Amino acid sequence: MSNFILGLDVGTTSVKAVLIETDSRSVAATHSIPTDSDLSDSSGVKAKEQDTGRIIDSVNRCLGFLPADKLQRVSSIGLTGQMHGVLFWKAKSGCDWSNRDFFTARDTSQLITWQDGRCSSDFLSSLPKPDSHQSVATGFGCATIFWYMKHRPEFLEGFTAAGTIQDYVVSMLCGLDECVMTPQNAASWGFFNTSSNQWNENILKGAGFPLHLLPRCVSSGSLVGQTCSSWHGIPAGTPVGAALGDFQCSVYSCMSACTDAVLNISTSAQLTFTMPTDFKPPDSPEPSSSIAYFPYFDSLYLAVAASLNGGNVLATFVEMLTAWMRELGAEPADSCLYEKLINSALSQETSDLTVNPTILGERHNPLCLGQVTNISASNLSLGHVIRALCHGIVSNVTSMMPAERLQQAGVRRIVGSGSALARNEVLRQEVEKAFPQEMVYGQNADSAVGVAMVLCDRL
Repeated sequence: MSNFILGLDVGTTSVKAVLIETDSRSVAATHSIPTDSDLSDSSGVKAKEQDTGRIIDSVNRCLGFLPADKLQRVSSIGLTGQMHGVLFWKAKSGCDWSNRDFFTARDTSQLITWQDGRCSSDFLSSLPKPDSHQSVATGFGCATIFWYMKHRPEFLEGFTAAGTIQDYVVSMLCGLDECVMTPQNAASWGFFNTSSNQWNENILKGAGFPLHLLPRCVSSGSLVGQTCSSWHGIPAGTPVGAALGDFQCSVYSCMSACTDAVLNISTSAQLTFTMPTDFKPPDSPEPSSSIAYFPYFDSLYLAVAASLNGGNVLATFVEMLTAWMRELGAEPADSCLYEKLINSALSQETSDLTVNPTILGERHNPLCLGQVTNISASNLSLGHVIRALCHGIVSNVTSMMPAERLQQAGVRRIVGSGSALARNEVLRQEVEKAFPQEMVYGQNADSAVGVAMVLCDRL
């Protein structure tokens, strides 16, 4: 009788669970539900936070939809999730296992996500220079902790551990008294040197940073412990892997050759390929560079153009239209509206309207916001606007990582993935215009599948 590996992705908007059969590496069961965990910001500091209790409730509900007989035969558990963000908790009382077969959140903070905007450019420039090839941006864990040190130091005093949301789940599952983190998530926090796999402790200590909140680092793909209790029918004592970054896991799930690149357009957008085995990242950050180097597996790095602006731009446009229509007394259905907008652009093959869609800025250029130019009386139809908007999303990605850069790296094929790309034929058309390489779809990047595959390959 086959065993299964559970892969769990605690994402920005949803939780997804996947059971992979260990022998065939095939997906035996999967379920996804929205977390509905966003908190409204009344602070006036551009906070972007989520309710930890709601996220963990969503995890429990999601697992409840998987077949009970298969959960009882889970041989290992892999966690992944949204990177950069930070959650604080009390190590001795961070959750409640009184329900016996699952835990709920207790004595935690809200999750401050990767989309948090409280760290201004002036604030970030006041921080010490990291000993790392990666810059520090707003929404990064260490930057957020520095912000609390300056503006609400009393907030930090109540907590003894910190990590990403997926690190928290691993800690609670294993009953750990500390947070254990992989370089994939540590690098996303900032102030972490991926060459030595160590935090910048001396630099942080000199700035008064609370070092006790830094997680202990272990290698990506390693195990950190065993479940301290049965969990949704999964036996106590089941091995649990150290939590991985959702981006790396999504790439792992669909990149089958070193000559592949992966273009993912979902909430945000990323274009990535694997660097050669002898690649070493620069010694210091290049803040104005649009390409970052993310730690992958086995000392490899991914070259990544990570745009903050992807499907969320289209979603914002739909929300804007919906709000306008409500003001005009109409009540459209979002899904129906989205389909109509795409269809309007399919009949408009090109547009001379120019949309720069960077409404959220970019990490390498946070002050470059969205623009619409070359407006004329003849290009104001919805077809023109949606075609130009989709073109702008793709053009923004190619401005960060040009097609020539992919050719120089030996990329022969681009694997297209992500919910926005899957739902939007206009986006796919614009992608195929932008890149000369072969485009393939259908091998959808899936972080939950990816983290399960990592354990399947490495255990």
